[in-house]
Amino acid sequence: MTAAPIADAPRRPADDYSDDRNGLSHKILVALFTGVPFLALLAAVPFAWGWALGWSDIVIGAIFYFLSAGGITVGFHRYFTHGSFKANRPLRIALALCGSLAIEGPVMHWVADHRRHHKFSDTEGDPHSPWKYGDDAKALFKGLIWSHYGWLYASKATNVDKYAKDLKADPDMQRIHSSFGAIVAATFLLPAAIGGLVTMSWAGFFTALFWAGFVRVTLVQHVTWSINSICHTFGNTPFASRDQARNVWWLAIPSLGESWHNLHHADPTAARHGVLKGQIDISARVIWIFEKLGWAKDVRWPSEERLAAKKMVSSDAQA
Repeated sequence: MTAAPIADAPRRPADDYSDDRNGLSHKILVALFTGVPFLALLAAVPFAWGWALGWSDIVIGAIFYFLSAGGITVGFHRYFTHGSFKANRPLRIALALCGSLAIEGPVMHWVADHRRHHKFSDTEGDPHSPWKYGDDAKALFKGLIWSHYGWLYASKATNVDKYAKDLKADPDMQRIHSSFGAIVAATFLLPAAIGGLVTMSWAGFFTALFWAGFVRVTLVQHVTWSINSICHTFGNTPFASRDQARNVWWLAIPSLGESWHNLHHADPTAARHGVLKGQIDISARVIWIFEKLGWAKDVRWPSEERLAAKKMVSSDAQA
């Protein structure tokens, strides 16, 4: 499990970055959007013990988890970033809205960051590689913290004009991107309102706000960030890729199939990431449903020939 030191890689062009994240205000917003939900998760067990978690909270939380996590995996990632399929306009708008519910940043910023990640994966220029500081134990521990969370505080943003100009030219995406603040409010208030209406009580409102709002958001965020950190450090590599992307089986369900990360980096535009026996890929099944409904077309399903060409025969691949 080694990687070439990032310092030895070619330097990224200066225009990869913009100044959108300079200043204290960005860091404060990141701390609020990620820290408050995480504190809610830490408080979950003592808060809920014996009284503050009901079936309505579980159901509402599961629905909003699927919508926001799927908005990231199917929408922000496989559709907007990689073009794994073509979507009609209503689906395109719905995917952008659902992905924004995860509070991982506005759609253009998310896509720009991820496209740059693939261009420079695990080399200098990658916004969140765990191999940033080297490959010894101390450097890798520091890199894992950076790739999971620390990179969100970077003072330079990825240049949207360079990496997401197609989205910037789309009026629908412009409106959704600029409405991110309202969507942040909705991701908490919608499940809370539903909880209040279902139970016809303020108690139902606040428990849904807690579980289906704060706790759900932090779970989705940390699962997503685990793909950046854990799936570039641990796991197996059945397919050949030019970086350290790996498969992590125990993240497959919560990540909706994103943790079959090795094939994704071997074949980034493929609509399905979990292609081997037993690899559950919920996001791919969702895309399949969209295709059957006529909402998606030109889906880039991986072919047997393409997979065979990328298959890597090694002891690690058999692990």
